[in-house]
Amino acid sequence: MDQLVLDFLRPPAPTLDNFVPGSNQEALAALRSLVAAWPHTPSRAIYLWGPPGCGRSHLLHALASAQPARVACLLGPQSAPEAFVASEGCTLWLLDDADQLDAIRQEAAFHLFNAVLDRPDTAFIACGGRPPATLPVMPELASRLAWGLVLELRALTDAETAQALTESLTARGVAVSADLVPWLMTHAPRHLGRLRALIDALDVYALSRKRALTLPLLREFVRRAGGPDLP
Repeated sequence: MDQLVLDFLRPPAPTLDNFVPGSNQEALAALRSLVAAWPHTPSRAIYLWGPPGCGRSHLLHALASAQPARVACLLGPQSAPEAFVASEGCTLWLLDDADQLDAIRQEAAFHLFNAVLDRPDTAFIACGGRPPATLPVMPELASRLAWGLVLELRALTDAETAQALTESLTARGVAVSADLVPWLMTHAPRHLGRLRALIDALDVYALSRKRALTLPLLREFVRRAGGPDLP
């Protein structure tokens, strides 16, 4: 399916509840524990790593919206260097794509980590595409990221993605043709958030026409949305 067809479909806002863990139950449990026990969390430093599509950014944004602290501060490679300064107002620091920080932001993140962990009511959660020991960052920062709980995230398999879509539809009592989910897994980008957004939009379209979710309906929906004819 042409990627442009899906660009107008926005995945739902990331939450811990709509994260599909697959084999990542340990990581999800650790973050739920952090939220539930705040500020007395047993893990004040957590580093999540895994390949693109494993859900690491989803989890960071979910923590930001959960707001177990007074203020959650989300940082990344595009954040201004001055944003990497511990402030009294922020108690949960979240660092996305730690492996993509430039030299200035690496040093700033290193000092931020030290400042955050010096306070008893703060936590530092970071993520990247590699384990700490192989990160292309200054050794001092890599050492800090390895200091706390380090958890690997694995991308969902095709079978897990298909199962998540099917279970979501079943839970809503939506009638779906047997060929729809297998077709999506073959022709659409295997991004669960976008697939869910597509299914949600298709469901609304089906309800407005009092029809079941079928492959012919998907072709009609995409065509009306301005996309190409689907196979």
